[in-house]
Order: sequence, then C-alpha cells, then structure tokens
Amino acid sequence: MMNEERPQIYLITPPTFDLAVFPGLLGRVLDGVDVACLRLAVATRDEEMIARAADALREVTHQRDVAIVIEKHALLVERLGLDGVHLTDGGKNLRSLRKDLGADAIIGAFCGNSRHEGMGAAEAGADYVAFGPVGASLLGSGEMAEADLFGWWSEMIEVPVVAEGGLSVEKVRELAGMTDFFGIGDEIWGSDDPLARLKALVAAMG
Repeated sequence: MMNEERPQIYLITPPTFDLAVFPGLLGRVLDGVDVACLRLAVATRDEEMIARAADALREVTHQRDVAIVIEKHALLVERLGLDGVHLTDGGKNLRSLRKDLGADAIIGAFCGNSRHEGMGAAEAGADYVAFGPVGASLLGSGEMAEADLFGWWSEMIEVPVVAEGGLSVEKVRELAGMTDFFGIGDEIWGSDDPLARLKALVAAMG
C-alpha cells in the first residue's frame, strides 16, 4: 500500500561533532520540526567518547519524546539507555539481537539497494529497512537505490522503509509517496542553518 501520510523524519548525527555545541543545535532542530528518531552515527570506536555523546544526546531527545538509536554498537544499547540499534550489514545476526534486546527495542537494517537483503531483514524481525543512497553520496557501496525499489517495497512489504543518502529537494519530492521515513543527516548539518535546510526538505514532501 502506498503511503497516504507524509513520511516521518529520521535524523542522523554527523560522524564527528562538538559536544559543547551540537546538543544545543540538535535541540533547536527538534523544537522546530517534528522528528521521529535520531541515529547516533559517530565514526569513533572509543567507548568512552561514544558514551559521552550518547548521554548528551539521549537527554535532548528523550526530553522531547524522540527515540534515539545507535549505529552498529548493539552491545551498548542497554548500557547507555538507548532505544535501539541501526545495523549497517543488511541485518546479519538480527534474530539473535532481537532475543538479546527484547521486543521493545528498535532494530533497523541498512540494505543498500538489495531487495533480497531487505526482505531477509524484514523476515528476521527488523522494525524498519533502510535503502540508499538515493542521490550522490558515499553511503554504503554508493550504488543507487532507485525509486522503483521504494515503490515496490511500499506496495508489497509492510515493514516501514527509510530512504537515505544524498537526499535533495527533488529526491524528497519524488520519493515522498513511497517511503515511510527520510533519513537526513549530511544534507542539513553542513549548512549554515540546519533547521532552515530541514524545513525546506520537509516542505518538499507536499
């Protein structure tokens, strides 16, 4: 079934950010636009740095009833009081992770442009499947996820789908009727006014 409602916003953090500045910026963005979820997607593997970032951003998101998930680090979800995990490998080990984290945890899987991986993740219990990039982006292998993939998924599969990577106003307009979420990160954080940029993308949803 095609989406009749406007897609929701799924924000993605920059890979690095200043903890003295970014939580305040994030708060202003969350206060300005309705956001469903935030993905903590930091490049570092230093658990102490990840924990500090998670603590700061969890406070900002949970104050506003916005869920926060972490990219890759499933073992840190419960320890850091987060709502779930975003897997970047097509949902490998998803079944066992579901047992470990429980039914209430959000578990999502990035599946590039592969229908096969997407269906596998959905069958394994993913709460959402993400495809991308949809525009020029270094996300995943860089191979594009075309509009017909989202059209097919929204017609055939009940598990929510996320479009991410290289989003533009034109891409948002094209995919708005075929996706449940837009995963937005680099598209706004590199601009002088992230909130204004996000509002422009939201406006393109119609």
